Amino acid sequence: MRVLVTGGAGYIGSHTLVELLGQGHEVACVDNYSNGSPEALRRVGELVPQGALHAHDADVRDTAALDRIFAEFRPEAVIHFAGLKAVGESVEKPVEYYDVNVTGTLSLLRAMDRAECQRIIFSSSATVYGEPVFLPYTEAHPLAPTSVYGHTKRFAEQILTDWPAARPGSAVMLLRYFNPVGAHESGRIGEDPQGVPNNLMPYLAQVATGRQERLRIFGDDYPTPDGTGVRDYIHVVDLARAHVAALDRAAASAGAETYNIGTGRGYSVREMLDAFSAAVGRALPFEVLPRRAGDIAEMQADCSHAAEKLGWRASLGVEEMARDLWRWQQANPQGYATAADQLAGS
Repeated sequence: MRVLVTGGAGYIGSHTLVELLGQGHEVACVDNYSNGSPEALRRVGELVPQGALHAHDADVRDTAALDRIFAEFRPEAVIHFAGLKAVGESVEKPVEYYDVNVTGTLSLLRAMDRAECQRIIFSSSATVYGEPVFLPYTEAHPLAPTSVYGHTKRFAEQILTDWPAARPGSAVMLLRYFNPVGAHESGRIGEDPQGVPNNLMPYLAQVATGRQERLRIFGDDYPTPDGTGVRDYIHVVDLARAHVAALDRAAASAGAETYNIGTGRGYSVREMLDAFSAAVGRALPFEVLPRRAGDIAEMQADCSHAAEKLGWRASLGVEEMARDLWRWQQANPQGYATAADQLAGS
């Protein structure tokens, strides 16, 4: 199948490219590299040398550029990752987040309409749920986002739910991710956060390499087994494989469908710290600080719907998450900039 992937040079996108190319799909990547790197695409080509990958430097808000790419590539389906994704930053830059995440989605749909492309898999987020009314979260849980980022995903979901209702035969798969971590087992592609990481595991990786002094644990008095916050972490390779499963589902269905994508098991901050320390081979320093406003005690997914309809289940555990992240971090202490610096010096 010919698949157009927006944001394919990013963390989740690059891992999904590997899975798509490995299964023989022809792929076009559209990325403006604001959250991704051309080096990631080069390495994807190394990992799947037989793959057919076409790269386009373009912004999803540029509908004219999308029109040209659609006319040239003629995709049969789209996987839409492109967007801004930092919860904290979204509060500081709401207009930019709505512009990229919502307007960008509308721009993409306009291009799809003109090209008569009828299948899209959307990168959504568990942040659309907000505070838990019940756990684990099912897809029927009330939607009450608590951040601008979560609201942008909720609005995009609504647009994408309405879109196929006016286009019989169109298919939309909304994938609500929980907490992606880890890296490709080769150590060649992984997460390359800009500046200080916002998420636990990339921050831990920088503690291990000395870029950060210690892990800061915000609160150890939550109603959880060890007092620290619990989240549903999923290996990025499992997440990438979920997109391929959703693509297969979209090819044989119509309308909009929603799926939680996690492991269905929660791990605490202390458990993740212990797992990563074991992968590194030494205890990593940490300090406990007061809770942050707005943080919740626990998030955990019910992924039975994805198992039933997509035939997909997460297969990689916390040990693999920690091991693969550490392998990536050791090989790329400065992320993809390491390779860029080496090329500049050669």
